[in-house]
Amino acid sequence: MEGVNESTLRALLEDLRSGKVHLDEVMTELIRLPFADLGDAMVDHHRELRQGLPEVVYGPGKSADQCVRIIGELLTNSDGPVLITRATTEQLDAVLAAHGPTYGEPVRAGGCALWRAPSRVRPADILVVTAGTSDTAVADEAAITLAAHGLIPRRIHDVGVAGLHRLLARLDDITSAEAIIVVAGMEGALASVVGGITAVPVVAVPTSVGYGSGLDGVTALLAMHASCASGVTVVGIDNGFGAATAVARIMRGR
Repeated sequence: MEGVNESTLRALLEDLRSGKVHLDEVMTELIRLPFADLGDAMVDHHRELRQGLPEVVYGPGKSADQCVRIIGELLTNSDGPVLITRATTEQLDAVLAAHGPTYGEPVRAGGCALWRAPSRVRPADILVVTAGTSDTAVADEAAITLAAHGLIPRRIHDVGVAGLHRLLARLDDITSAEAIIVVAGMEGALASVVGGITAVPVVAVPTSVGYGSGLDGVTALLAMHASCASGVTVVGIDNGFGAATAVARIMRGR
């Protein structure tokens, strides 16, 4: 059986009940279901059943060969979209050579690539907003992660508070969205502005973009945590992946 998710597991059990497969075959698949031991990696095949998306491969600290083998294991033994994030050029080139083509274009600035389309595109209006062009790589990571969850976002770039009229010109886009990811460095003020003009969930991503007193994103992180716009959710510095996953969880209940 290729891939173990809810639908294929149900089909396997139906085949067992009807006698199409032997109990030993079912046991082999169930033994593999929790994880696959690759020696230096334990690939979590149960995650797709628990969370609706296979394990995501985080590039830093891994060799190119490890990335190739882990991606290969996921593509062989899961049915859902497979995503790698924060990969180096060497890692990304290696996995693309071994496992291409991808679903859509790889996001090289963020080291991201996605294989397989989601099982369905979910009809939700998600917006990803950046304060500056320098925040684009983090926004790209958020967008490709949303795509893996079947959420195709709209995007607005370079509407930070240094020129607030740029954001106000897109006010209809802001107020019509069902959830918004705000990506901002410097002092991170854009998250408060957006959070103050819409009632929908706002997930703020501080970025490491900024001058010396920006402290590689710490200033934006603390400012977003101290936002006077009630209910803004804040993820870690440069964590576009985490912001997109949070929105996917929010939208799953709708």
